[in-house]
Amino acid sequence: MLRFVLAVSCLVAVAAGACTNPKVSASSYTPADSQVLAAIPFIAEFTLECGNNEKPALFADTNGALVPVTTSLDGAKYQVSWVKTLKEAAKGEFTVPLYDSESYAQLKRAMDKGEDASGVAPLVSIVISYPGSYSGPLFNSEHFALFLSAAVFYLAFSSKSKLLA
Repeated sequence: MLRFVLAVSCLVAVAAGACTNPKVSASSYTPADSQVLAAIPFIAEFTLECGNNEKPALFADTNGALVPVTTSLDGAKYQVSWVKTLKEAAKGEFTVPLYDSESYAQLKRAMDKGEDASGVAPLVSIVISYPGSYSGPLFNSEHFALFLSAAVFYLAFSSKSKLLA
């Protein structure tokens, strides 16, 4: 009888530990200027409120890689980040699914077995907007100065040749 009570209490504790009625609000950062960057960082900061005031450990699916989501010291905010090379970073909106420990374990099991992981529903998803970044002018000023100095040299040399001829 004691084993039955312990088993039921464990099941109730596990069921009560899941985040119910999740509400998320997110903000993100991507650089607007990429003249000196080799890769674009994507940083998302968000808050997650559960109906039962649970603070679950979260995992994010970024470009097919499952990464842990970091928590602020006070536990109020979460943050996830990743990078893409300039060629891979495309303009648009990216949906980042977030998984709690239980759905992460299910997703990991499905991926390890080679099964279809689309049946595992994320806890919530956040949307990251990347409007693109400025990669510099078409012609840099040093290239323009080089072209202009070559043109002045050519005009001066050809004028000198005509005067001496």
